[in-house]
Amino acid sequence: MKKINIGIIGGAGYTGGELIRLLINHPNTDIRFIHSKSNAGNPVFKVHQDLIGETELKFTDTLSDDIDALFLCLGHGDSKKFLSENEIADSIKIIDLANDFRLAQSSKLKARSFVYGLPELNKEQIKTAHNIANPGCFASAIQLGLLPLAKAGLLDDIYTTGITGSTGAGQSLSATSHFSWRANNIQAYKTLTHQHLGEIMQSLTHLQSSRDLQLSFVPWRGDFTRGIFISSTVHCEASQEELKILYKDFYKGNPFTIVSDEPIFLKQIVNTNKCLIQLEKVGSKLVVHSALDNLLKGASGQAVQNMNLMFGLNETTGLKLKANYF
Repeated sequence: MKKINIGIIGGAGYTGGELIRLLINHPNTDIRFIHSKSNAGNPVFKVHQDLIGETELKFTDTLSDDIDALFLCLGHGDSKKFLSENEIADSIKIIDLANDFRLAQSSKLKARSFVYGLPELNKEQIKTAHNIANPGCFASAIQLGLLPLAKAGLLDDIYTTGITGSTGAGQSLSATSHFSWRANNIQAYKTLTHQHLGEIMQSLTHLQSSRDLQLSFVPWRGDFTRGIFISSTVHCEASQEELKILYKDFYKGNPFTIVSDEPIFLKQIVNTNKCLIQLEKVGSKLVVHSALDNLLKGASGQAVQNMNLMFGLNETTGLKLKANYF
């Protein structure tokens, strides 16, 4: 097939850098421009120094309609502002990595309507979608751990903890993103109020609307750079073997979500588009562990997975990545 011509808005941040890394090595894409007002004219490898020798692309402050797909790697709230201020041809498909269009009540702008881009939940809708709202990183990890239970009507009140690396906070410096603060340190933050709760509950209640669900989520800042590890606890009377069958059946045909029989850990998923899931059962308590790379399956990798589906490609194209295990 002909190459998919790509434009990227907001290419200087972490998700933009990972998206560029994936797309310059993707066999079916051609990046036409990478927009960044603050870096216009600078070579991409001057900002993303891991790309030295990989590309001669330069940032630009101009837009072009000579593209098939546009990725928005902007701050939360900025995607809606960008699309309101710039005319984007109707023929161009949009994948937004911010949270502007994830909730049903905010999923439309002008003539554009956005589909929630979690492939394990909405694969068929994504295949025919023109606009995608890419899920959040914590939201992806938590949902993938809980969707099979919701589909089976087995969810009860959920108690979740999760720890994330420093890249989840973006590139802008803050008091809690400096090395001297992060090193040998952890902290709970946004306790019970995290911004991803809305999209998580939207998906879970879509699959299980028979009872009012409560999700209590305590996120943690970790002293590492990338990765998310989630542990969700629910009351469940089904046996562990029954639950393993349930989970493996649910994720059959979803190549990036893997149910493990062994304990999982971050080094298995860093630098990959995988989400690993492990189940532990003690009495009537079920703990679902899930782990993914916040910049890949939690952001740019999932965005490329969605692009593959939208353009009729195998969803794994350009995403067969090895974990940084050692």
